[in-house]
Amino acid sequence: MRGAARLAALARPYRGAFAAAAALGALASVFDGFTFSLLIPFLRLLFGAGAPLGETPTLVERGLAALAGAWLGGDARTALAAVMLLIAVALLLKNACLYAASTVGVAVQEGIVRDLRVALYAHLQRLGLATLGRARGGQLAARILSDPEQVRGAVFAVGQAVRNAALVLVYLAILFALSWRLALVVLALAPALALLLRPLLRRIRARAAAAVEERGLLASVALEATAGARVVKAHAGEAHERERFARAADGALRGVRRAQRLSLAAAPLSETLGAAALLVLLLLGAPGGAAGDLRPEVFVTFVAVALRILSPTKALAQFPALVAEALAAADRVFEVLDRPAEDEDPAGAVPFPGLVAEIRFRDVWVGYEPGRWALAGLNLCVRRGEVVAIVGPSGAGKSTLVDLLPRFVEPAGGAVLVDGVPLARFARGTVRRALGVVGQDVILFNETVRANIAYGDRAGATDAEIRAAARAANAHGFIERLPRGYDTALGDRGYGLSGGERQRLAIARALLRDPEILILDEATAALDAEAEREVQEALVRLCAGRTVLVIAHRLSTIARADRIVVMENGRVVEEGTHAELCALDGAFSRMQELQAVGSR
Repeated sequence: MRGAARLAALARPYRGAFAAAAALGALASVFDGFTFSLLIPFLRLLFGAGAPLGETPTLVERGLAALAGAWLGGDARTALAAVMLLIAVALLLKNACLYAASTVGVAVQEGIVRDLRVALYAHLQRLGLATLGRARGGQLAARILSDPEQVRGAVFAVGQAVRNAALVLVYLAILFALSWRLALVVLALAPALALLLRPLLRRIRARAAAAVEERGLLASVALEATAGARVVKAHAGEAHERERFARAADGALRGVRRAQRLSLAAAPLSETLGAAALLVLLLLGAPGGAAGDLRPEVFVTFVAVALRILSPTKALAQFPALVAEALAAADRVFEVLDRPAEDEDPAGAVPFPGLVAEIRFRDVWVGYEPGRWALAGLNLCVRRGEVVAIVGPSGAGKSTLVDLLPRFVEPAGGAVLVDGVPLARFARGTVRRALGVVGQDVILFNETVRANIAYGDRAGATDAEIRAAARAANAHGFIERLPRGYDTALGDRGYGLSGGERQRLAIARALLRDPEILILDEATAALDAEAEREVQEALVRLCAGRTVLVIAHRLSTIARADRIVVMENGRVVEEGTHAELCALDGAFSRMQELQAVGSR
């Protein structure tokens, strides 16, 4: 029930609206019961049984006399018209209350779902990149979109349960007021429905949770195939992806069927029990039965109310099953919300003051898996204003090294020091505002060119600033040729732009931020000669006057670096200028020879 308690806490801001919806629902139940009570005078008058109320009135009839006695007097025709008018007014008021209750209830449901989605998305942004990288994108999308949607079912079910409980109480009150003996029979039979369904409830929640997990897996497979459409088509993998999706869809279908078989069993079981209870009532209440002393109009009204009570009783019996499925989705949401917020600053974090002298990596250890180190006791010093190229074979730890600066990863041992102060003491946001990152895999959003350049903390940049950054990045020319210039909406990940154009937009974005520390992760590796020339020109302007770390795989691109650092197995094995490393005849020289052989 922990999930239920947390959902209740999430609904606390809406308790006033929820109480109003519950009160309106209860009032609708009262009008509904009043409508059924009017059956007694209606039937007497309709079949000419004399006065609208019996000679030995029941409690219901006495209540009607107190509330509407003046309306029910007079001749039979006038009294019948009055009863019909009262029924019409009661029905109108009941439905008006129901409409108002439903409107307020929907506002509460949608508000809670919205709050849950926002809280979930905000928390996902506070998780570390390693945690997000291990999660499947489709599963995360399902938890943001699908799971809160199912949580709405719990909120709806609670609102309906309140109204159904009010109906049951009103109907029971009428039944007891008509015949306490028969009402006790109804009251004794009602718990049997809940007892019959109880064995199902534990299995329903478990199967509902499994079904939700299968749907998340299906979404993940679809998302992967869509995001990797280029690879799928290039490798003729359409048939394989169709089979993989079909297997996931079959799994989701089996999960839903297993859950629904149990959930749907509640309805026929409760209806069967209700029918049996009705037969018992007919036997006991008919003339000659144990409670057969009721007048015909009273007995017909009793049976009508007893039949009416079956629907809310059945709904109340199904309530645990509906809530169980919704709570299974809620548990998945809370599982994410309970993960520690790794990308969050501790109390006492101070703003980053800027780089004065140097960045020092002191005996840094970073591991992504137990026993496997991406960085193993790395030591390196980068001085302010220096352009440092980082080279080495794949898996040497180059990307992990630069990921330490924006704190995408944290060292398991050692420290990163900025002017002698541990980087961990500074607020992440202020550190990241001092950094610019341009990588090989450029991420562009499905927004306008203008919004992609003026992104994040520079979203308020002026048009002149955006255009100046684009010109410096050699991007202004091709942007002006787009259908709507800077207001052209880019497709997903900049679909339709060339690699060089995407890269120049990323450089324009970095130039607009004017960072003092720049990280370049092989920004020209995938470009042709002409695109590389234009990007290199933009990079020269971007690097001017900044502290730069360049990850390079093509050694020809780093000859102008102030210093070259060679990494192997998570450590620095050589460093120096291009000429110094060539003279050493060591790791750097071997890398050059291998690339020279590979380019022939």
